Amino acid sequence: MKQLIIDDLGLQKLKKFDKIEEFVDFIKPFYPDINIKKFIIVEIEQALFHVYIKIIGKILYFSPEHMRDFLRSYLLKFEIANIKQIILGLITGMNLEAKTKRVNFLVEEYLENTEFINDLLNLTSLEEIQLLMRDTPYNQAIREGLLYFRNNNEIFVLEAFLDKLFYENLRKVEKCFNKIEKDMITSFIQSIIEIYNLRMIFRGIRNNIDRKLLNQFLVDEFFFLDKEKLNYLLYQEKVEEFFLKVEEYLKKNKELKTSRIKIEIVPRHFIWSMGTIYLNYYFSKFKMKIDNIEYSTIYQILELIIKKDTEIKFNVMPNIIRIIHDNFERLEKEYGDF
Repeated sequence: MKQLIIDDLGLQKLKKFDKIEEFVDFIKPFYPDINIKKFIIVEIEQALFHVYIKIIGKILYFSPEHMRDFLRSYLLKFEIANIKQIILGLITGMNLEAKTKRVNFLVEEYLENTEFINDLLNLTSLEEIQLLMRDTPYNQAIREGLLYFRNNNEIFVLEAFLDKLFYENLRKVEKCFNKIEKDMITSFIQSIIEIYNLRMIFRGIRNNIDRKLLNQFLVDEFFFLDKEKLNYLLYQEKVEEFFLKVEEYLKKNKELKTSRIKIEIVPRHFIWSMGTIYLNYYFSKFKMKIDNIEYSTIYQILELIIKKDTEIKFNVMPNIIRIIHDNFERLEKEYGDF
């Protein structure tokens, strides 16, 4: 599985490419059967995550039962992405063909929800969507999100409630884990939920979102922090104060001190900073235990899922955007506006 992850040397090499075709040729061995028809940002991103979903789908078939439950719950975030795209497409007046292009049907196959997503695609009003969702786990998130949209013409509340649903659903699978599974997978779930909570608070402070509303989007799960600390962060008024307080809390954490994990928050790249700190700790904690065969199997699966997702979001896509934008600016300078 490690052969699918670009190593540190390869990640550094990504920064040196200035031609999109050469860049894609370089990453192809790490994204089996990737199919990119047009070198545009949205299509490349869709192709990358399609391969990522396919990798998780293949792992599903040879994983232990409880691991399969976790992986299905993890795949739910891509179904939620499909739902967001369909609703947004309906709101903005996209036709069926345009909405369909934005949907990843592979994840629906793995979740056995193809009929559901096809039904959703063919609806023509928000009222019909709300009716279809009534007997699904999405009912409350969709109902409250659409109510806010109708009253305020803002879609972010719907997206936030759907994101929260994903993380709350992940928490539910913890109950069936054995001791080793619980140790490793629960730690992963808690860490990504805490990153989500911090990201949501940061977004709320930056955009001056009502704190009582913002609090409804947070998930009651903790890793390095606790409820009191998170609540204090929630009511910070300036992002600078928020950054300083997060850094202070993490630097005082005993586990992070013992692991000698570097605590550094880069304000411009706050989410990347959090991911680096939390995941470096996670891998350092469990790498010491992989001489146990059961630990080793779960570790390798989670390592691939975590590192591949991080690779796409923080290494591959930023460089693709850089190359395409640089080439566009070069052409604009050479030929003027076009």
